[in-house]
Amino acid sequence: MSQLPKVSIITVNFNQAEVTCDMLESLRQVTWPDVEVFVVDNASHENCDVIKERFPEVNLIKSNVNLGFAGGNNIAIKQATGDYVLLLNNDTIVPTGFLEPMIESFKRHPNAGIVSPKIIFFYSDNLIQYAGTNEISPLTCRGETIGYMQKNDGSFDVEYKTHLCHGACMMISREAIHKVGILDESYFMYYEEYDYCERIKKAGFDIYYNGNSNILHKQSVSVGVDSPFKSYYMTRNRIYFSRKNYTGFNKVSAVLYNYMVALPKNVLKEMLKGRWPNSVAIVKGSCWNLFNKVERI
Repeated sequence: MSQLPKVSIITVNFNQAEVTCDMLESLRQVTWPDVEVFVVDNASHENCDVIKERFPEVNLIKSNVNLGFAGGNNIAIKQATGDYVLLLNNDTIVPTGFLEPMIESFKRHPNAGIVSPKIIFFYSDNLIQYAGTNEISPLTCRGETIGYMQKNDGSFDVEYKTHLCHGACMMISREAIHKVGILDESYFMYYEEYDYCERIKKAGFDIYYNGNSNILHKQSVSVGVDSPFKSYYMTRNRIYFSRKNYTGFNKVSAVLYNYMVALPKNVLKEMLKGRWPNSVAIVKGSCWNLFNKVERI
């Protein structure tokens, strides 16, 4: 009998030790027999030692600086020894058998590079956040999420090829990591998983959604749903993504759209809601792209 593949599970913590511990408690119940867990603390202000005290089996890595989602995960990716690497948000709760269906997807589809499960909003009446995505628009740099806010009634308990994974839970094959490399730390937070998906597809791999696996997601616990921080990086990285991944007409049209249509629209929308710091953050995120070049990894 062949040896079962090993799964390296990686999560990033930033001032959310209790939230992370809740997730780790759910991970303790998983049925897959060969798992290693890494928690990367991104220079939290609070004491994160409670994580190691309560979960001694976890590999706790302390970064001296906040490297963001991409950089934090990259630290552990470089140390992971698994056949598959699972990037899992710390604000998730997982059921016992969530790993098996994703691993089966890799077995069924040798060309799979990434598999993501169905993601359900934690604070909802069983509503879906993610069940795959349609192709990202080369103009707006947004992708329509399949199943979003629909009832989890079993109709999405299927498997299919999809365009984008979800950063809250993405299982990557070791072969894909060897060929594509690590996440692009230029993004810091948001859009790094979309960028990775584009690199995965350009390298000849496919991305799959498997709804027979699911997790619960609390969403934006660390940064807040409508925070200036999120507004800044979503704006900054949406433009950066288009600059990095598109060429010719698509690149020009995407950049022009984001500056001439999306920028004034989003600034005005935040102003009308009285969220002035968000408006400023959107402008700053747009301006960042005027003075920073695209980094290639």
